[in-house]
Amino acid sequence: MKKRVCRFWQRRYPTQPVQPGKPEKREHEYIRHGVRALLASFVVPTGHLVWNLGQTRTSADWAAHLANVVRQLPAMQRYDWVVDNLNTHWSLEVCRLVAQWCALPFTPKALHRGAQRRAFLGDPTHKHVFHFTPKHGSWLNQVELWFSVLARRFLKRGDYDSAQDFETRLYDYLEVYNTHHAHPYRWTYTGQPLVRATPFSQTRRQQREGRAWFSPRPKPFERAYCPPRPYKRSPASLVANL
Repeated sequence: MKKRVCRFWQRRYPTQPVQPGKPEKREHEYIRHGVRALLASFVVPTGHLVWNLGQTRTSADWAAHLANVVRQLPAMQRYDWVVDNLNTHWSLEVCRLVAQWCALPFTPKALHRGAQRRAFLGDPTHKHVFHFTPKHGSWLNQVELWFSVLARRFLKRGDYDSAQDFETRLYDYLEVYNTHHAHPYRWTYTGQPLVRATPFSQTRRQQREGRAWFSPRPKPFERAYCPPRPYKRSPASLVANL
């Protein structure tokens, strides 16, 4: 699950199509018509999308999107939501909705702090369990793969006359994707920590580019050919040269 702000614009001058011996030419000047917030959930087993498109991405919008997903997937025995650490993903509105779905008592005083809300949403005994990706690890969410497809195939070469034109064409693209192109992604990550076995300072790339020396002292050839500036020398060495 992910939120994405889609900025759309209109090219000031029309794009010149590809001709024999000439590439496509696009005008760099554009006219902005606004933004739209796309809330999308990627169904991992099937590859289908459930989305909501609006002008804002508040916690109320996110709760409405969750309700839309549950309405379209009512037969699930368990819901595992993979989200990043945006504060609207663990808001009080979301906790209220999960408590209603799981038939649990909702006590706002017990969910005053963010850590309490995240612990409540991540409780594995609930029917709806939220999994928050680690810090700087949003790439673990498979919906990021789909958003990269959306950016390449729809947004990159887009030229939209108005907000209504953008919404209409985006809805058409999403419907066509779900009907003809939806597929589960082949997940190659094995779960092993991504730690380099070779120290970073000993890789060939770092040695080739000259960034394999992390000591504050310069290398021997640097001391020979590039002696330190006088203002970088110690007072004892300066006195010895007098």
